[in-house]
Amino acid sequence: MPQQYVASDSTTGLHVQVTGEFPEDPDDRVRIARTTNLFTRLMATVLSTTNDTERRERFRAIETQLEVADALIRGDLVEVQRLIRDTLHAMGISDDQLREVEQQLREQLRAIGGDGLAGMLGLDGQGPDEQPDLDAPEGPDRPRLDDPN
Repeated sequence: MPQQYVASDSTTGLHVQVTGEFPEDPDDRVRIARTTNLFTRLMATVLSTTNDTERRERFRAIETQLEVADALIRGDLVEVQRLIRDTLHAMGISDDQLREVEQQLREQLRAIGGDGLAGMLGLDGQGPDEQPDLDAPEGPDRPRLDDPN
């Protein structure tokens, strides 16, 4: 039998209901409650924004962050990089500025954690111009995005 968790915002009257088969582990149930409460609070904040342009920008910000979280959870680092790069471009940050920041970050990570830490974060020598071509056919140089390896 499905279970349910409901979160409400008294200011906006927004109610978010999550229904499903929840794990029995109490820690998982706490995570479900906290995540639902956070989502409700975010949505209530956006919905209470009176300026239409600002409200749409806030919706896009939440959507993008949820897309990044989804890609991180799936382990799709190419998609994470694309989303972050697109967000930074929308904020007016050029590819040259991104390369400069990436180089500085790479140097800092190597100084504190060696090449392994930089590699884990995808900063092991692949700059923005060296990212896989997402339009290229699948092959040895372009792994499938849904491939866990």
